[in-house]
Amino acid sequence: MKRSILNSVFLLGAVVFVSACKPKKEIVVAPPTKTETRTDNSKAETLTLLNSKQLKFNTLSLKAKATLDISGNANDVTMNFKMKDKETIWVSITALGGMAEVARALITPDSIKIMNRLKSEYLKKPFSYVYNFTNKQVNFNTLQSILTGNAMGEFLTQQSDVKQENGVWVVSGSKAELDYKLLFNKLFKVAETNLNDSKNGQALKVTYADYQKLNESLFPGALQINTLSKAKKINIDLQYVKIDGNVPVDFPFTVPKRFKVVN
Repeated sequence: MKRSILNSVFLLGAVVFVSACKPKKEIVVAPPTKTETRTDNSKAETLTLLNSKQLKFNTLSLKAKATLDISGNANDVTMNFKMKDKETIWVSITALGGMAEVARALITPDSIKIMNRLKSEYLKKPFSYVYNFTNKQVNFNTLQSILTGNAMGEFLTQQSDVKQENGVWVVSGSKAELDYKLLFNKLFKVAETNLNDSKNGQALKVTYADYQKLNESLFPGALQINTLSKAKKINIDLQYVKIDGNVPVDFPFTVPKRFKVVN
């Protein structure tokens, strides 16, 4: 079975995310001056700065309009996310303008549960199941970072190469056969994440845009995910149309008795 760096995302239900809808909140524009951008920063100071710009939250409630293109087969969907930081990601995927739910997922650091309502099927696996498809550096926090526009914290360390290119910071390096490169914008938020596993022919690129204020931090209004695993290409273009932070959330997940458990 061919593996893909981003199949942890596709285990949400394999149906995801282009919509003409725009974020309702005002987009934050980077200042024209090089505020806080100093070439004489030490690595430690730069990493502290970049870490300080990470989104901090207890809970999130998100709604996105999106198109998922798997090898030329595109589907428009609506996605609702609910998250509890470092604990739970809940996703409901709907079609037909949000009228019909096609899949629901509940992901924790320990487990993955997915209901496929189109096929009346249910999958329940330990989180380690994703390692049948992904590089083992991909974990729950990796998935949460991808969806929220945070830089992957395990790469913001002294072991990484940290330098400036064209006035913005770039963090790069290698970790257990996984090459990574994070490009930041002048707001010190991640603008592009690149992961490459050349040994297994896997690549992931995520780009972020339209950052807007959320509480005391910034959240991306739009993101694009592009993956390549040998001949298989998956492209996701997503725009959040509703973003709420630190609000009450619940994670309903009841499997109907008629659903068949699949492996």
